[in-house]
Amino acid sequence: MNINTNTLVSASEVNNNFSKASSIVEKEGMAIVMKNNKPKFIILNFEDYDKLVSNLELQQKIDKTADRILDENMEAFLELAK
Repeated sequence: MNINTNTLVSASEVNNNFSKASSIVEKEGMAIVMKNNKPKFIILNFEDYDKLVSNLELQQKIDKTADRILDENMEAFLELAK
C-alpha cells in the first residue's frame, strides 16, 4: 500500500490540534494518524466513509449471491468443466 506522506499526522498532534487533521482531510481526502511511528487510524469525511461502507455492503451481497449460485449449480458447473 502506498501512503501519501501529505496525509500523515501524529496522534499527539491530533490530540493537540484537531483542526490540522481536519484540514488534511479536506485537502487530501483522508488523514492517517500515526502512533509510535506506525499507521494506527484513518480519519475520513463522513460522505467518503458512507460511500466506502455502501460499496462494501454491495460487494458482500454480490459475494453471497455468487456463492448461492455456485452452491445451487455445482453439479452443472462440474459437468461443463469436463
